[in-house]
Amino acid sequence: MKTQRLLIALTIVNIALLTVSLARPGAARADGVAPVLRGRALEIVDDRGRLRASIAVLPADPVVKMPDGTTGYPETVLLRLSTSEGRPNVKLAATEDGAGLVLGGESNPTHVQVLARGVSTSLKLSNKDGREQVIKP
Repeated sequence: MKTQRLLIALTIVNIALLTVSLARPGAARADGVAPVLRGRALEIVDDRGRLRASIAVLPADPVVKMPDGTTGYPETVLLRLSTSEGRPNVKLAATEDGAGLVLGGESNPTHVQVLARGVSTSLKLSNKDGREQVIKP
């Protein structure tokens, strides 16, 4: 008799749980989209585990010597898209004082560099043979 009452009670609980889950059909869906993805960095790898894309926040470095002769580099958000050999072909950077975009060609040093830093801008074109052209307003 006690076993029969226990089975009836468990059946009632199961029916109640089923009713609740059917009343909220969106709650159990796995294909929903999260409203925000948060983290310190994001890396995307290919099927062989090679890094193909990354976005990260790089800390400021006040002592680094820049190619233009200035010293120091501000905190930077950097997006890199790389080839299957690991060579970054696209770099997009945003800093407190500007932004930069580099599009790489098939071989070094072939690239296009667009910079807007501080109050100045420039466009630099570089070919495989080392020829460069810099355009400034």
